[in-house]
Amino acid sequence: MNTKHASLTSISAAPWKFLLLAATMLFSYALPVHADDHEEAPAAEAPVEEEAGPVDDYNELLEAQGEFAPAYDFFTTSMLWTVIAAALVFLMHLGFATLESGLCQKKNVVNVLFKNVFIISIGVVTYAFFGFNTHYPGDFNGWFSWGGMIGDLNADGGNTWGYGGLSLAMTGFGDFIFQAMFAATGATIVSGAVAERVKLGSFMIFAVLFVGVAYPVAGSWHWGGGYLANLDIPFKDFAGSTVVHAFGGFGALACVLVLGPRKGKYTENGIKPIPAHSFPLAAIGVFLLMFGWYGFNGGSVLSAEPGALGLVFTTTTLGACAGALGAIAVSWFMLKKPDLSMALNGLLAGLVGITANADVISVGSALIIGLIAGAIVVVSIIFLDKSKIDDPVGAISVHGVCGIWGTIAVAIFGEGDFSMASQVQGALLVSGFAFVFSYVVFSILKSVIGVRVSEEEEERGLDISEHGQEAYTN
Repeated sequence: MNTKHASLTSISAAPWKFLLLAATMLFSYALPVHADDHEEAPAAEAPVEEEAGPVDDYNELLEAQGEFAPAYDFFTTSMLWTVIAAALVFLMHLGFATLESGLCQKKNVVNVLFKNVFIISIGVVTYAFFGFNTHYPGDFNGWFSWGGMIGDLNADGGNTWGYGGLSLAMTGFGDFIFQAMFAATGATIVSGAVAERVKLGSFMIFAVLFVGVAYPVAGSWHWGGGYLANLDIPFKDFAGSTVVHAFGGFGALACVLVLGPRKGKYTENGIKPIPAHSFPLAAIGVFLLMFGWYGFNGGSVLSAEPGALGLVFTTTTLGACAGALGAIAVSWFMLKKPDLSMALNGLLAGLVGITANADVISVGSALIIGLIAGAIVVVSIIFLDKSKIDDPVGAISVHGVCGIWGTIAVAIFGEGDFSMASQVQGALLVSGFAFVFSYVVFSILKSVIGVRVSEEEEERGLDISEHGQEAYTN
């Protein structure tokens, strides 16, 4: 007989034996629980010296904070938020790559992705070599001061408040890596606008100069304590509607004018649409950009101060959603059909429009700013197309035009002491500088090595002609 079944039979034949055994076991396990063992418990041993070491280190760390010691945990939280925000801004480069890839033809996807890999890489490296210390030169003439390579940015702060105090609650390296993520954005904006016909080598040279030299110089006028920061009523651009987005947008406009439109885009019979190859990729890119924007705007609080952080997250979200609704309504009215590309660009337009003012506006103002940005971007895209200015992804309209709008909106809706004259002056100065710099550099490149691929290469696709690779094998 099977031993398992034999045991069951035996127990069922004498249930009282089973109950007796169970009670005995239960009682034996229960005894330690009910025993009065408090007196017999050994006294807690004194902590050994090795365990006290971290406590001593922590106390020394607190002492190093001086008057800021009670807020050291806030400093730590703020620094953690800063590097998380930097990572979110880095993720935006994946959003740009995916959006640009989706809105272009499939024969140019490898080229778009390659440019995005190069841009973020060269942007961070040049920012370390000379960009950061040009962007934030300290005391200078307000217009230009060439900086050298970063060194030990923890030397004056490290684990203390010594780097920036309460208004810049982070270490030197935290400040650098957050700002470095912004540096490459301008050239990424240009990348989308010149897609599908630009010569790779020429664009790479331009990108180095645009993100390595032009961006930190223009940025120093505002964020580096330069001319715009010292106006009677200082120029206000919270996270970069002008200093980042309009800068990239008007740089893109200059390059597009030098480069010319894609072959076959504008014909004697009118505008010939060149359809996007993957709207799913484009949509993924836009939502990745919006996700990263929480780091872009939220990190620009420069600390984890709760009130400001909650406000900025809320206004950023409302501006984006209102921008999408504005673009949907206006494009549906003008084009007679609900256009997905316009809706996606409306979401981005709202984000760009809210970037200059997210920390100084009400939720109602955020909705208005975003709604107007969404309407503006549709009108701008249609206008540029009718003017035969070929921008495959709408970058000039989204970043350039809506960047100007967001900057001006500070003076209209901002709750504080802001000047329309200062806002207009800052927007025109930075945008004009980006346009002239890009036009001159791209024109020189055109005359020396050329900036455009041949008609045959454009027809074949840049993936094969420039890279010898295809994004899709089928």
